[in-house]
Amino acid sequence: MKKLIMKFFLKIIGKKNLTYAIDLEELNIRIANYNSTKCKSQVLSGQGTNFYAEAEVNNLQEDVTKITIGKNTHIRGQLLVFKYGGEISVGDNCFIGKDSRIWSGDSLRIGNNVLISHNVNIIDTNSHEIDYLERAQRFREMIDSGSWIEKKNIDTSPITIKDYAWISFGATILKGVTIGRGAIVSANAVVTKDVPDFTMVAGNPAKTVKDLN
Repeated sequence: MKKLIMKFFLKIIGKKNLTYAIDLEELNIRIANYNSTKCKSQVLSGQGTNFYAEAEVNNLQEDVTKITIGKNTHIRGQLLVFKYGGEISVGDNCFIGKDSRIWSGDSLRIGNNVLISHNVNIIDTNSHEIDYLERAQRFREMIDSGSWIEKKNIDTSPITIKDYAWISFGATILKGVTIGRGAIVSANAVVTKDVPDFTMVAGNPAKTVKDLN
């Protein structure tokens, strides 16, 4: 969005006159404030929680109670709840990094003091049907009529991430998984099974590599 705005101004007034026409810092602040207001209008959030310029919220249920966020949490990634179902709960003092995607069609709960790095995927749904004919038909329905109201045969299962967990960059957490208190998910790990408290996992599929005190 910022690049498009800058390209527009450069085309209209030229580079030499840019500094006189607009204060770049002020423009960035206005864009960030607009995006933050847009994101907060779709959620219930506590005091001190901040949505950055690159953050995105897609509350397809249009019910602010479906995405709740505690106090002093910082969000740079995307939060999405599907129209057919889903809810996201994020606790206090959390961080969600740039380009991370947290999608829910069931229930996705993140505790307090959880750190989620950039490019992380946490998704509690398959998003599509297993049967190939049904998948193709439903995709056409979505293109023609918009997001699905009915889940039908899409598999979903809740995800829970407990307090003080750390999800490193590029990791993927799939449906039905619980990440234990104080656990660490290493970079680019793919988590398909529960991670015990105070355990470090790595790899694809993720396996225990270290017990943490």
